[in-house]
Amino acid sequence: MPLDADAGFARDREFPKLLIRQDNVDLTIAALELTRDGNTDLDFADTLGWLDDRAAELAGPVARADNERDLLEALAGCLSGVHGLTGSAEAYRTPGGSFLPDVIASGHGIPISLSLIYMAVARRLGIALEGVAAPVHFLCRLDTAGDPLFLDAFSSGRVMDFDECLDWLENLCGLPREQAKSSLEPTRPRKIILRMLNNLKALYFDGESWKSALPVQQRLTLLEPASYAQRRDLALVTLKAGHPDRALGMLQSCAKTAPRDDLAALEQMIKQAHAALAAWN
Repeated sequence: MPLDADAGFARDREFPKLLIRQDNVDLTIAALELTRDGNTDLDFADTLGWLDDRAAELAGPVARADNERDLLEALAGCLSGVHGLTGSAEAYRTPGGSFLPDVIASGHGIPISLSLIYMAVARRLGIALEGVAAPVHFLCRLDTAGDPLFLDAFSSGRVMDFDECLDWLENLCGLPREQAKSSLEPTRPRKIILRMLNNLKALYFDGESWKSALPVQQRLTLLEPASYAQRRDLALVTLKAGHPDRALGMLQSCAKTAPRDDLAALEQMIKQAHAALAAWN
């Protein structure tokens, strides 16, 4: 499946790097490319300028920090304390909770979008803050000469040492300690963007917002082309979004390799596509 010029992906600079599993990805730009799917006139400069301004604001406090914990607390003091960035339950219920410009404007986001903002400002200050795709809750990690430190952007930038974070994650997810420990390793950019896309997919599917779901599902299928489930969902969304002509071939292709449990539903969708096409004539 090639990059879809109609979906706007041809303008992307960072997303194509993910398709070939490169790690030299600017996650801020990649996240803004996802936002642009629903706002073709989005000006990245507004968000990038805001991030630059926060880094300039933090230059003094960071220079005066005595240690890595002080660095992270200064970062949280600026982004959460001064500018009000924090998590909220409402952010989980709206796509804006995943989009960096919306999070900056509203002050509310989900863990992964807030973490990307923290990471972007930190990078501008030379702080190697990395993403951690822990179960249920995305975090930031800063390696130090000793144990790493963790920052929970959703909880107003709370800083935790390694043992505190392990205890918290065990209680949150009910994971065995060794499994919790392995989930706290830094995460590659491709996995971060996949997680963002899957969050959006769940929201759009639940709300039956098929036109908004289409570019999200196209991106997921590009990233995981061997996944039958992603190809099936792309066929479904393409049909639901009003493109039976494009959906028909996808559905027929999926039917050739579908598990037995999926066949009846696929056959029904193929009939729907044929009926929609007949109505066009």
